[in-house]
Formats: sequence, structure tokens, C-alpha cells
Amino acid sequence: MAITFTTSTSSTLATVNDSGHGAIAGSYVTFSNADTGNLGLNSKLNNEFSITSVTNSNSYVITLSANADTALSSAGSADAEYQINVGINTVVPGDGWGAGTWGADGWGSASGETAGGGTLRLWSQDNFGEDLIFNQRDGFIFYWDKTLGTSSRAQNLLELSDAAPRKSRKVIVSERDRHVICFGATPLGSNTQDRLLVRFSHQENPFFWTPAATNTAGDLRVGSGSEIVTAVKTRREIIILTDTSVHSMQFIGPPFTFGINQLASAITVRGFNTAVAVGDAVYWMGYDRFYVYDGRVQVIPCSVRDHVFRDFNENQSDKVYAGVNSAFGEVFWFYPSATNSGANGGTDENDRYVVYNYDQQIWYVGNLARTSWVDRGVYQYPMATDSNLVYNHEKGNDNDGASMLSFIESSPLDIQDGDQFVFIRRMIPDISFDNSDADASDGQKGVFMQLTAQRSPAGGFVKTSTQTVLSDTELNHLRLRGRSFGLRILSTTPKVHWRLGTPRVDIRADGDR
Repeated sequence: MAITFTTSTSSTLATVNDSGHGAIAGSYVTFSNADTGNLGLNSKLNNEFSITSVTNSNSYVITLSANADTALSSAGSADAEYQINVGINTVVPGDGWGAGTWGADGWGSASGETAGGGTLRLWSQDNFGEDLIFNQRDGFIFYWDKTLGTSSRAQNLLELSDAAPRKSRKVIVSERDRHVICFGATPLGSNTQDRLLVRFSHQENPFFWTPAATNTAGDLRVGSGSEIVTAVKTRREIIILTDTSVHSMQFIGPPFTFGINQLASAITVRGFNTAVAVGDAVYWMGYDRFYVYDGRVQVIPCSVRDHVFRDFNENQSDKVYAGVNSAFGEVFWFYPSATNSGANGGTDENDRYVVYNYDQQIWYVGNLARTSWVDRGVYQYPMATDSNLVYNHEKGNDNDGASMLSFIESSPLDIQDGDQFVFIRRMIPDISFDNSDADASDGQKGVFMQLTAQRSPAGGFVKTSTQTVLSDTELNHLRLRGRSFGLRILSTTPKVHWRLGTPRVDIRADGDR
């Protein structure tokens, strides 16, 4: 059936009649060669449109830029090019055994989770020289040729190659040896995906995938696990993470091209974007702990583990995104909390982060809505996104001119075993304000230092002393008494850049009063 249109001169809505179109609301279609008998309407139709709504499998509605010039009733014609349908923005868990949280429903009762299920559409991409190769998770692989210009669209690799994988979980370009590698790919000549199969193209040729004695194309199968979750490229090797194991893939040359060695088993990995490389090391988030591979696989001791995983939205694990902030030696994981879940009236989106500082081997946490992250390199500053905007990070000392809370807080400190009272009477703050944009002359260049005394671990803080620290503050006098004390330094002043050194506290044993 040819494409026809139904329009009204009093409406911008137009119905497109195309049998078995396969489109969904929110997806995009581009029309060309429109012929309606009206040049004005033709010009309105020869454009790209977001599909407003889907009537049925044979028709859908688009919105024109202005009212139609001609009323049509299943008339006219055009050529249509459909883009890939948009994916879901929130994971929908399926029902049945294993769906939802253990014990959420009564024993023997059906799961209360929403039927159908669904996964997020996630993409991987890598450069092949000046060109770009990218892959929809468990879908097609696409190739964009720079010489065709930015106005050109990428092509399905199947249209350019002899036997490229029909589906793949993730694509990576091995830069040292110039192979395109697909993880969790369809075997040669098959349409059925093998989620443990690794296929690679001929060297220097992303369009040639049929193995032969005269080329380096081929495949390997990971020996453990049920699926490849993700893969990460380091300077020396590619680390493959299955749902239960870690493997190293290295170029070894003809006749085998690549070799795969298992590095560890009995591990977990949270999702597709939860692993990131720092030099030759790989960091990733598991189900209930964090891991690093730096020659051997290790669990990273984590002081904030309970904080992260006790309030974690398990249904939206695919949204976790790992990133590197190399300027400060940090690995980020942005993740969705259970507190922000749809069931609790939230958005189901990332709203928190946990950071591991691999230089200082310390952890810190915070609240921030970010969905992706790119370290500095091509651009001067790290870049991140939320649901609507792109941000430059580590630029300036405030939130686009507005004040921004920044603080460092210690855990409770004591002397000896904490079995006796201590008395604090003065402190040397040791805080520098280099690179601040605030004016020191009007007293705006400063922070607040809060000290709290605690009688017992369960007794709460009973006394607090807040001191202002400016650029010329050498000593703060105070009087605090308790079995332990905590220190918090914070700033809410715009344009203030501060750095904590080594504070000195005059503390001595004392008695209760």
C-alpha cells in the first residue's frame, strides 16, 4: 500500500496512512517526493516529523508547521524513511517468578509487578579513525563516514559489509591493532544472538567479517557466565565483564588474532555503563560492592557501602553511569535511589552519586541528577548531562552565579578509646582561598567551621560552636566538651574557592560537668 495522507485546512494535524508502518509515538519519520496536488502542502510534508500519536498499525498522526493548504482524504503520496523507534525511558520489570523484590508479594501469589517488561535502549560508540561506529545494545551496528559530512546519516553496517554481526551488545575499536570488536554478537550466518560470543573484523577493515586464512577476522566465545554485561578498553587489553566473571582479551596476532583469559569468578556487575577505565585499571560497581582490576581483581573497601546500596532503585540499575574526573583522581557512579523511585512519587532517574578517590583511597557521596559523564580531553572541562541539559563541570566557584553549598565533614573523633571526656579550646584552621573570585576586602572570602561535641555514640551532638574562617584567620577560640567531637567546614558564599589543609586542634583530657 502506498503512503497517503488525510488532512484538514483548519488543522495542523495530518493522518499518515501506511500499512504495517511499525512506528510508535515519539519516533521520527522523514518524507520526500510528496505529491498532493498542492505545492504549499508538499513543502510542509517534505520534512522530518516526530510522530504525535499512533492510530493503529496502518496509520499515525503528525503535526504540520501550519494548517494544511488542502483537505485530503487518504490521498496524495510520498516516500517515507523511518528512524529507529525511540526506546523507553524507565525500566518496566516483567512479571512472573523472579520479578520484583523477594518477599514483596505473599508466598505462592502472583507477582504484582507490571506485565511485559522492558529494557532501556543504551548505546556504545567508538572512533575508527575519523569515522564513528556505534551500536544499540542488543541491536544493529551503524557506521558514520566523516567524508560524507555532518548532514549524512549513519548506515547499518549490514549494508556496507559482507557478514557483519546482525546484533551486538557492545562495540569497541581496538586501537593498537585496528579491529572492530562486537561483544554478545550473532554468529556468522545466524540471526540468533549469542550473548557470550565475541566477533571481530579484519584488521584495518570494519566491513570484512568472514574469517579466512588470508585475513584476521574471527570470533571467540567467553567460557563462563550467561551473558556479557559490558566491556572496557584499557591501554593494554580489553576487560570483559560477564554476569559472573572477569576476562582479559588481548591481541596475540595470527593465526588466532585474539586470546581470552579468565581473571576472576564469583563477581557481579551492576550494568552496561557501570565500568570505567583509568589507565590500565578498571573500576566497576557490583550488586553490593565495588571492584577494581589493576593486574588482579579486588573488592575495594568502601566506607559508604551501606549508604549506597540500602537506598538503591534496583529496577533502574541500567541507569547507573560511571565516569572519571582525572583532574582530581576520582571515579564517579551516578545512580537512582529508592527514595526517588516512581513508587515513592519520584522520577526513577539518577539523583545521587558516590565517588571513589583512587589517589587518596577515600569515598564521598552526594546528591546530583546526572545521566552521563565525559572526562576532560577533547574539551577543557568534564561534561555531564541530566534529562534536559549539558553541563560544564569543575568550571567556576559557584552554580552559574548562585551560591552553592560545599562542605567537608569528619566522622566523630576521640582520644584513646573514647572512654573519657575531652576539652577543646582553640583551633588553627589551615584553609587556603587561592583562586577565589570573592572579594576579601568585604569579608566575603571565607567559610564556616562547625565543631560539635558528643557525649556518647548514641547520645547525639550536645554542643556546637560555629566559627567564621577568613583568609587572614590564624586562630579560632572555642570551648567544647564531650567524649568525641566532629568537624564540618562549609561555604554558601558565591565565588569562594577553598581548600582544606591540616587543621590543628588544642585538645586535652577533661571531666564531665
